[in-house]
This record gives sequence, structure tokens and C-alpha cells, in this order.
Amino acid sequence: MSGLSAAGSLPVAEPSRVRRAALRLIRLDGRAFAAVIALNALAAGAGLVGPWLLGRIVDAVKAGAGVGAVDRLTLVILAFAVAQLLLSRYASYLGHRFGERTLARVREQFTDRALALPASVIERAGTGDLTTRGTADVAAVGTTLRDAGPEVLIAVVQAAFILGAVFTLDPLLGACGVLGLLGIWFAARWYLRRAVTAYLDEGAANSALAEQLAAITTGARTVEALRLERRRLEACRQAVEECRRTRTRTLFLRSVLFPIVDVSYVIPVAGVLLIGGVMTQGGAMTLGTVVASALYLRQLSHPLDTVLYHLENLQSSSASFARVEGLDLAPRQEAAGESVPASDRLEVAGAHYAYDGGPDVLRGVDLTVQPGERLAIVGPSGAGKTTLGRLLAGVDRPRGGTVTVGGVPVADLDPDRLRERVILVTQEHHVFLGTVRDNLRIAAPSATDADLRAALTAVGADWIGDLPDGLDTDLGPGGHRLDGAQTQQVALARVVLADPHTLILDEATALLDPGTARHTERALAAVLAGRTVIAIAHRLQTAHDADRVAVMQDGRLTELGTHHDLVAAGGTYAALWHSWHGD
Repeated sequence: MSGLSAAGSLPVAEPSRVRRAALRLIRLDGRAFAAVIALNALAAGAGLVGPWLLGRIVDAVKAGAGVGAVDRLTLVILAFAVAQLLLSRYASYLGHRFGERTLARVREQFTDRALALPASVIERAGTGDLTTRGTADVAAVGTTLRDAGPEVLIAVVQAAFILGAVFTLDPLLGACGVLGLLGIWFAARWYLRRAVTAYLDEGAANSALAEQLAAITTGARTVEALRLERRRLEACRQAVEECRRTRTRTLFLRSVLFPIVDVSYVIPVAGVLLIGGVMTQGGAMTLGTVVASALYLRQLSHPLDTVLYHLENLQSSSASFARVEGLDLAPRQEAAGESVPASDRLEVAGAHYAYDGGPDVLRGVDLTVQPGERLAIVGPSGAGKTTLGRLLAGVDRPRGGTVTVGGVPVADLDPDRLRERVILVTQEHHVFLGTVRDNLRIAAPSATDADLRAALTAVGADWIGDLPDGLDTDLGPGGHRLDGAQTQQVALARVVLADPHTLILDEATALLDPGTARHTERALAAVLAGRTVIAIAHRLQTAHDADRVAVMQDGRLTELGTHHDLVAAGGTYAALWHSWHGD
């Protein structure tokens, strides 16, 4: 399954792709994996000696052997038990190290893939889905690699050796033991055919619930202001009900599997004792062989218990791995080879755009922005201002027409080159865990402290001097919490440090008071002198300070000119200006 689904959710990898990904991870640490298998095989072999020697002891006692012979065999049993313990412990140690290294690769790979996703893909899929994959799903894969995987591997090797030992003692008893275990085989097949789909459904339900909770948390004030509490609670109840339904399905599958398994453990041991008793009376085999075979089959319950105990984790983690690996199938930004823009001139020609197959929200927009120009885009809500800004920033690709910078489609630029050319700053900002310095150096890793302070000063962040540790102050939970206005100023300081050729501000100063906002915009204009600044704003003072003003209405560019020319024309902009002034 590739690309986004109709609902916009991130894709899930097919089983064949998951298997190839797992094999690739194993090959990357092949020597450690081979060592784990070899040590487990040796440990399993050492574990087979005990029951076999116990059968020898039974036969020896029956033949009249003395205490000395029994003691010698007992010491050998003890020596092999110690060897099995040491080999198993070391194999487990290597297995856990293998799991941790592999988990680190999975995490790093997931992070690289997530960072490479276009912003439009994340927005359509929702942060809840991506967050669930990066936390719960990666954690489930990690548990399997670190714990369940090595333990199941050990158990499978032990089970194979035990069955081989029973067949070596007597093929008839071995066949009896295998036939007695057929119930587990059929129950496991029934379970496996249904489990992957059930766990994928459970994972999708968990992602949907996380998305609902994230949406309500981030939009709590909007929900409260618009009195949407009942509607949002009902949506959450539906998401919780879907989680309950999918979880109940997986619980039902386990409730069928495990009782059958418990009964199936007894059948092979009872069968071997019954058939072995008959064969012993007829002289076809010794009592020691029957005892050793019964002990082997009884010993088989431990590795099978381990496999079946982790079968749920294996199915759940398989579904989780499919979701983690599916991130690689999400749409990627297509780079236009080595195309380099000839200039910083932005040009929009006949641009049309629609969200997810809906009606056009941009209808044939034509606009040219010269390098170094300050352009303000204004208009009523829903006019298409933000959508036009996203197209200019290369976040979205037009459905029709073109949006180019220096003759190269903006959306085709390599992400690194795009960020050198165009940066979009919205009113939605994020403060990362770390110090103020860490948050600022995201935009310019080589910036000095003087550069950081100059950037903060440029955006009016005078509060930096009031922080207890200055640039070394920790931000976020457990540290200093910035308010909305301060968070915006940190984001704008990053822009100053990034020093792009074109800056698009989409209500980027909305959380600042009008005076501070105007001061910040003018400071940015001074710092970014010679750069192109496109401001999308409801505060018309921003338009007053711009070189030109573009007026959007119903998805079309209806007016374009200087502030004074548009006011004099008496059109839509003039009406907005007079209304804003209360005329």
C-alpha cells in the first residue's frame, strides 16, 4: 500500500516489504545474529543431555548398577546444566545487544523518513498518526527486538533440538509426540490468519484516538469559544469505542488460542507414556527410553510456552513494523534534478488549487513578486491568502498553472535549497526541548552567541536578559515556559538567522500586541533589507508599510497596487481600510 489513503492517513507496508526490511536489519548485524543462533544451539544441545542421562540412570538402576555409577552420571548432568545456563545467559546478552542496536537503527531510520516528509503530507495525515507510529509502534518493535525476538529464537532452537532428541530415542515415540501437538499447529494457524489484520485495525484505531486528542488539546480554546464541547466529546467517544471494539477482537483471538494450547501440552506426554508402557512390556524398548522421551516432551512445554506467549507481541509488533516501514511509502517531494533558480523572482501564473479533491480555493491567480519587494496580501477570511502563501513557499503544489522562483517550480526544489530561497512563518510555532541557544541554532548551527543575541534583539525579544541563565536557559516542561508572544519571537529570530532570500509571514506576529507587531515587522524588514518579504495579514497597517498590496477575494487576485493607489481607487481594499479605521 503506497501513497496516502483516501482519508489521508499514512500508508502501511505490505507483509513482503516488512519481511525484506527485517532481513535487511539482520544483515546489517549478521555476525551478532549468527553468534546468537550458534550459542542458542549449543545451549539447547547441552539441555538435551540431562533427560537422556536420566533415562540411562533408570536403565542402569534396573540393571543393578551401584551408587557410584549413578553419582557419576548425576555429576555429568549437573555439569551440562551449568553449561546450558552459561551459554543461555551469554546468548541472551548478545541477543539483547543485537536488539538494542537494531532498535537504534529503526529509530534513526524513522526519524530520517519523518523529517523528509513534505509538510502537506503530515498535515493531511494528521500528527496523531505520525506520533503514534513514532512512539507506540516503534516501542512495540523495540520490545520485540530486545525481548521477544531473542527469547522466541532461543525457544524455537530448543524445541527443534528436543523433538530431534525424541525421534533419535525412538521414531515411534517422536511421531506420537508430534501428532499430539497438532492441536497447537491448527490453533496457531487459525490465529495467525486473523491476527495481523486485527492488530493493524487496533493500531489504526489508536492513531485515530491520538489524533482526536491532539486536535482537542491544541484547539481547546477554539472548542470552548465555539461551544463545540458536545461535538468533540462525541467524536472522542466514537474513537474510544472503536479502540474498545478492535481491542476486544484481539482479546477474543487469544481467548481461543490459549485454552487449546494448554490442553495440547498434556496429549503428547500421555500418548508417549501409554504407548511406551505397552512397548516396554513387550520388550520393544527400555523403561529409560520411555522416561527420557516423556521428560523431553514435558520439557517441550517451556519453549512452546515462550513462543506462544510472545505470539501476541510478534503479531502486534509485526503490525507496528508495517506501520513504521509504511512511512517510507508516503509521497516524497520530487526534486527537479540540479535545477538552480536563475533569480529570486517569484511568479504565479494561472494557479489553481483545491484541498483533497474539493472545489478550487484558488482560481487562476497571476502574480509576480520582484526580488527585494515587500508585498502585503490582504482580504477577507477564506479568500485564499494562506493557500497562496503555501504555494509560494513550496508547501503545496498547484493543481493547475505554475508557481516558480527564478524559472524553477518552487515545489520541485530540493528541501535544503528551497529553505535557502523561501521560508514560511505562520502563527503556529514550536519550542523544542533544550536551551534557548539550541532552539535558535536549529536555523544556523554555526551561529555565535553574538549572532543569537543580535537576532533576538532584531525581533524585540528583550526578555532574554531576564532569563535566569540567558541563552543557556532550558525551555519546555521542567524548564522556563515561554508565552505565545515570546514563542513567536523565537521563531522570528530563527528566520533572521536563516537569512532566506524570500520570507513569507502568515499572521506570524498575530500573538504580539499591535505596537510590538509593527515594531517587529519593521525590524525584520531592516534586518532583511534587500530580501523579499511577503506578509499575509489582517492588520492593514502592515499593508500600509508595504511596497505593494495584493487583494484576494473568493480565490482570485482582484486588486494589486500601492496602498495609496488602492485607497484612491475606492475598491475592496479601500473599503477594508476605511472599515479598519472605523470610518
